[in-house]
Amino acid sequence: MRVVEVTAYGGPEVLRMARRPEPEAGDVPGRVRVRLKAAGVNQADVRIRAGRYADAVGALKPPFVLGTDFAGKLLDPVPGMAEGTRVAGFVPWYEELTGEGTYAEIVRVDPAWLAPIPDDVEFTVAASVPLASATAQLGLDKLRLREGATLLVTGASAVVGRLAVQYASAAGLRVVAVAYEGDESELRVLGADRVVTRGAAEDVVARVIEGDPYRVDAVFDGALIGEGLLPVLKDGGVFLALAPDRVPVPERNIRVETVRARPDASRLKETLEKVAAREVITRVADVLPLEEAAEAHRRAESGHRPGRIVLMI
Repeated sequence: MRVVEVTAYGGPEVLRMARRPEPEAGDVPGRVRVRLKAAGVNQADVRIRAGRYADAVGALKPPFVLGTDFAGKLLDPVPGMAEGTRVAGFVPWYEELTGEGTYAEIVRVDPAWLAPIPDDVEFTVAASVPLASATAQLGLDKLRLREGATLLVTGASAVVGRLAVQYASAAGLRVVAVAYEGDESELRVLGADRVVTRGAAEDVVARVIEGDPYRVDAVFDGALIGEGLLPVLKDGGVFLALAPDRVPVPERNIRVETVRARPDASRLKETLEKVAAREVITRVADVLPLEEAAEAHRRAESGHRPGRIVLMI
């Protein structure tokens, strides 16, 4: 089968097409095979490829296959889902550390990671949801905010941030979103009470404080800005970091939380049903073939268009 391997740590050019043997039914106990139709490209993939997390992955060395989010068809039946069922999920790449990601034609997964895709949700759309949705939901769980609290969400134009905006609004929070210019109207429809334009950390802080002089109760740092956002928080507020290299040092009794999502099939099933009903809105920025994974990484790094880049397989 075709895969895209990280051949060494470095720029997008280290991503190369390769051939690996197709997994066979039952070759790994407890795992089933999914033939992929689409795979999401996440910022974590970009950072792993660049070597930023080389120490964190321990003994795992290139060549390995990146990728967490996927959508495809079951090759092996599981309880409640027959062969051929359209499914989505994400591989907990960091916890597994097998080097078997979703930039591949077939993956082996735990059936507990899988949720069925509603008929009217395309594979590319489904592949944009699993990790982002789980991150947003678990992140809000960790913030533990009371109804009516003010939450600043950075990266609200991208998938994780825009899902966080929607879930936070549904939970009764007052949301201040940091987003690309031009996304203001859509984000207000999705639940943001205020929208400020993205920029350098100090500029974002100034814009937020201009409208919220008493500062905010919490920060959901979807844009991975880090400690530069601390001045926007009230004393005793809470900061949620999504990347291990963007965790600020606590000050002024600020509580700092980190999140690494785990698959939750029941939550994913509910989210995909809401996507089908247009109750939850994701964003696909680009769709590229698997063989253009390097270009997908270049686009992800450049931030040329907000949203999830998806590889068609």
